[in-house]
Amino acid sequence: MKSALPSIFTLVIIAEFIIGNLSNGFIVLINCIDWVSKRELSSVDKLLIILAISRIGLIWEILVSWFLALHYLAIFVSGTGLRIMIFSWIVSNHFNLWLATILSIFYLLKIASFSSPAFLYLKWRVNKVILLILLGTLVFLFLNLIQINMHIKDWLDRYERNTTWNFSMSDFETFSVSVKFTMTMFSLTPFTVAFISFLLLIFSLQKHLQKMQLNCKGHRDPRTKVHTNALKIVISFLLFYASFFLCVLMSWISELYQNTVIYMLCETIGVFYPSSHSFLLILGNAKLRQAFLLVAAKVWAKR
Repeated sequence: MKSALPSIFTLVIIAEFIIGNLSNGFIVLINCIDWVSKRELSSVDKLLIILAISRIGLIWEILVSWFLALHYLAIFVSGTGLRIMIFSWIVSNHFNLWLATILSIFYLLKIASFSSPAFLYLKWRVNKVILLILLGTLVFLFLNLIQINMHIKDWLDRYERNTTWNFSMSDFETFSVSVKFTMTMFSLTPFTVAFISFLLLIFSLQKHLQKMQLNCKGHRDPRTKVHTNALKIVISFLLFYASFFLCVLMSWISELYQNTVIYMLCETIGVFYPSSHSFLLILGNAKLRQAFLLVAAKVWAKR
């Protein structure tokens, strides 16, 4: 049974890979068609396109890393192979996480209603704020790549001097260095920002509902529905990424104790986030949901 586990996990990852490419590719395709036909595209649709492309890259990187780890582990020893795998993971995960966080900020600025002058200033300049945040994250990405490159170079120098060094432990040490920096700079920070956006959206919704009660209006007004949809998108991102983050962390810990089964299980569950969350984005977007139902109806009619 244990010998069959790699094949089972591989089949699951391939299934998640297909679902992720279809859902993210659907987002890109529908928005690009809309862009060509209308000659314009909203800011949220542009964010969804870039986020979907980054997730396609992340899914491909995870799949390639999985097969290399199973069948071509020696590639990680080479300096070029090690840098490519680590850098590609950092870059794809960076854009995947930060773009989803920026999407949460966009919903907050567009939907929430606060009387604070600072908030109103950001709300009126939401497009510039989003662009500045995105450009600012590139600075952190650049610094992260420089630091990781220094650790890789140091590890390779020690590895070449000691040919009898245990590979699994040295490999874990390299990744653990990357994890420590990535968790603080690229996981916890944007995750915290998205969580704050979620809390502010709840607070804004609460204020809106209180105002509706004072005006003797129901809770099903359009603004309440917009608040609720935004909250669903943000909370789904938080829950999915929390599971992804814990799986990545547990996979590295399992490498330390050389527990292959736990490592494969965590890697398999981790792919679920970039593959499935985009499907929820489709259901939460009116245009994408309508296009998806139309495609699904045509496919069903041909059966």
